[in-house]
Amino acid sequence: MSVAVHLLTDQPGDDSDDFDHVVEASLNLASGRLVVLGCTDDYDAAARLDMPAGWTRIRASRRGLAAAAFPDLGCEDEPEDTEEIRLQAWPAPHSEPHITKRWARSDAGRDGLTPR
Repeated sequence: MSVAVHLLTDQPGDDSDDFDHVVEASLNLASGRLVVLGCTDDYDAAARLDMPAGWTRIRASRRGLAAAAFPDLGCEDEPEDTEEIRLQAWPAPHSEPHITKRWARSDAGRDGLTPR
């Protein structure tokens, strides 16, 4: 999995056509610090990024979901098997969560066959 975090000053343009799944949500950064970590990461060692205190909009864009869902087990860590996640954050008033583009897993693998 590849993760990139982009701190922005304004809302970015819509490039959802380049991704499989895109969602947005608001987050109140009362401390002015965004903490980024995975579900198994150590909180104390997590990256802390400075942002303006207050409401922030977060856009999570993901691609490579089909390949990651049905990886080629003989080719670990190949770029075509890597899910990419891009997080974009910018100051913005609170608004409801929004799904811009929804990915639905197919029952067929990347080669069109159903996994066993």
